[in-house]
Amino acid sequence: MTHFLDIHTTDPAALRSIIDQARTMKTARQGRPRGAPDDDQPLAGRMVALIFEKPSTRTRVSFDVGARQMGGETMVLSGSDLQLGHGETIADTARVLSRYVDLIMIRTFDDSVLTEMADHADVPVINGLTDRSHPCQIMADVMTYEEHRGPIRGRKVVWCGDGNNVCASFLHAAGQFGFDMVFTGPPQLDPEAGFVDLARQQGVEVTIERDPARAVEGADLVVTDTWVSMHDSQSSKERRHTMLRAYQVNDALMARARPDALFMHCLPAHREEEVTSSVMDGPHSVILDEAENRLHAQKAIMRWCLGV
Repeated sequence: MTHFLDIHTTDPAALRSIIDQARTMKTARQGRPRGAPDDDQPLAGRMVALIFEKPSTRTRVSFDVGARQMGGETMVLSGSDLQLGHGETIADTARVLSRYVDLIMIRTFDDSVLTEMADHADVPVINGLTDRSHPCQIMADVMTYEEHRGPIRGRKVVWCGDGNNVCASFLHAAGQFGFDMVFTGPPQLDPEAGFVDLARQQGVEVTIERDPARAVEGADLVVTDTWVSMHDSQSSKERRHTMLRAYQVNDALMARARPDALFMHCLPAHREEEVTSSVMDGPHSVILDEAENRLHAQKAIMRWCLGV
């Protein structure tokens, strides 16, 4: 069974083939209407279940559109539709869904829900996001960087702010794709030490630098994410803003990176909080290309999982 659960658990050669496939499929669609089917229909006759315990815009639309462009059908299910782990065990849900669909994408909270789903499903499972990782996003990010600047191997990527699930997947990717990474943020929000160690064991340099101005010096790519989750309390949001205010990505910070550095944010963004509008809409920003490439990267991931 070919699951796509995390970047660090997927063979580097497979990751590279997925990126190459995504670029080929994107090129083949140039000039087509958004709703037009691909010439190649590898998912014809296939049903894809899209499960969302967490709300989503980009993940939902990109997977839905991508499956349809490739000739597949989709079934969008919320956590309340399935009552995952409540009315029925996750294992039983996985076994039952495997009798109805050809592929499962799940966007959930607890990483254990993803792993249990994969352990008991008889069809491929894709990690659409958990609280620990967001591998589909980083595949799109690597694709986007290489479209603009060539191979990411050997480059310097700087993460500013909270060492969250997206940061974790960047660390996973650092080892697999061979780029160095700097995390700059408060110690309370450091990424998981195990993820840092894993990247270092794969021969790349990972640095923790508290001073954001020093961290971004010579950066090829600067990345950030929202400081707060939609589920955080008001008091938690205020504490996080206090901790992270010094790590805002603004024009002054970007000026310390390389002149041709790119800026990325997985969106949605809180403008004037983790990043200023002048950076988001400025010459370094590739956030819209990054968002579009979720579609192409995920189409390639679905094909890889199904072997089509």
